[in-house]
Amino acid sequence: MVTEHAQTLNRPVFQTVGLIAKLGDPRVGETLSRLVAMLRDRGLEVVLDHLSREAYSDNDLAVVARDMLGRRCDLIVVVAGDGTFLSAARSLVGHDVPLLGVNLGRLGFLADVMPDEMSDRLNEVLDGEFVEERRFLLDVTVERSGRRIFSAPALNEAVTHKSSMARLVEFETHIDGHLVNSQRSDGLIVATPTGSTAYALSGGGPIVHPSLDAIVLVPICPHTLSSRPVVVGGESVVEVVLGDNAECGVQLSCDGQTTMELAAGDRISIRKRRPDLRLIHPAGHEYYATLRAKLHWGKGF
Repeated sequence: MVTEHAQTLNRPVFQTVGLIAKLGDPRVGETLSRLVAMLRDRGLEVVLDHLSREAYSDNDLAVVARDMLGRRCDLIVVVAGDGTFLSAARSLVGHDVPLLGVNLGRLGFLADVMPDEMSDRLNEVLDGEFVEERRFLLDVTVERSGRRIFSAPALNEAVTHKSSMARLVEFETHIDGHLVNSQRSDGLIVATPTGSTAYALSGGGPIVHPSLDAIVLVPICPHTLSSRPVVVGGESVVEVVLGDNAECGVQLSCDGQTTMELAAGDRISIRKRRPDLRLIHPAGHEYYATLRAKLHWGKGF
């Protein structure tokens, strides 16, 4: 769902702004300094995520834990690439606080404000001129011998994949309790519409508009030409049941950042997670323009 917003109140739309930054990038410190100065010039309270402390050299900001950041702020700006944005989204989704991304990465499907236009775009957002949309996450759980042993959210995808080159992964896929297929492959990607432009896209899956209520299943190098990507309804429950060869090294990864080792017979359940993530884009944001820019459509003609 996408909502256009225009400022109609006398007070600011956002009054306390939290900052999360990518670590180990030399551009972050200068970008954060400009951002802090701009926000303070507008009389806003600025709070820094404790994990980002080393990225900001000055010690004049309040520094709080990630959970407190979500409770205290009414806007969070992530200065990073999509990887850091994914981590921030998973940890903050339960707080119902909107996220805006300043892109210091490469593709930037989620963090879509470029540093050289940060001041203009962010001032527009703070003036109430922005687009807000909601993206759902996946709730990923693993049961072993009838007992839940793992639970994690994923904004892009949950991937069942082999951790060694020796053998293919054998598993069954079920949707809403119905057997879909049994297959041998390098694994399976289960993605949200947000994640359809990530690993699922490189695996041959379709691009799914983020407004659609859908889940994408993309096999990784299946050992049959008839195994193709499948798109199902967003309320569907996807289950992946591992076969007997899982002892040879099979892993589950959520957004490529949370990983666990699987065993034969493990049952992975994947379904929509609530609440949705709130994303803020500058006014005029348009999804197809993002695709053209990031995927270089039309270049060379």
